[in-house]
Amino acid sequence: MEGHSMAQRTLAVIGAMDVEVDLLAKSLDEVYEHKSAGVTIFDGRLPGTDVRVVATVAGMGTVNAAATAQHLIDVYAPEALLFSGIAGNLTNHLHINDVVLGKTLVYLDTDMRMISQAPPFTNEYHSDEKLLAVADEVLNKLGIEHIAGTIATGNLFIEGDAAAKVKAATGADAVEMEGAAIAHVAARNEVPSLVIRALSDNADTEYETFREFDVSEYADNAARIVMEIICSLA
Repeated sequence: MEGHSMAQRTLAVIGAMDVEVDLLAKSLDEVYEHKSAGVTIFDGRLPGTDVRVVATVAGMGTVNAAATAQHLIDVYAPEALLFSGIAGNLTNHLHINDVVLGKTLVYLDTDMRMISQAPPFTNEYHSDEKLLAVADEVLNKLGIEHIAGTIATGNLFIEGDAAAKVKAATGADAVEMEGAAIAHVAARNEVPSLVIRALSDNADTEYETFREFDVSEYADNAARIVMEIICSLA
């Protein structure tokens, strides 16, 4: 495998959209960029650390997220898998650009009575406690309002009245399309994971309107948090 020494500590970072990975990719030193398993992988070192970072854009949805997570685990054997991106807010006490850490991640559209019969044999998934603690410390230092809460994941863009139904069904603090799949694959492989979501909207906007939004500010916010977390782990 080309790229950096296997002796280095390696962390993997995934986003669903280009905008969620751009800032991190541009911040890496000694970057080796290549395509593998249908995604472009940025393999470099975070400045000021000896940490090798492999970052990529999975695409939206649970299948893209799961396939990419498994590929990075198989090829790079990272010590942790971080997911950085944006999400819809489902709470009354958080605001746009606040952050939800995925303490608990659940699927919206999956019958877990069947899925949980296979490893890791659970109805819900969790970010790693140590990574959550590091993220909490970083967010406090940055002065960013945040909670370690519940994130709901499904393969539909949640808009309008659907947000209230998601909240009622799951009690989630945020809704998105990849987090539970990332945590699911990580747990199956016994790799610590952390899902970080900067809130970009209140899950009350139609997709055709949302796609015109400039979400780079919120995505960059999540990426900066990831970089601070990696520095704290270095």
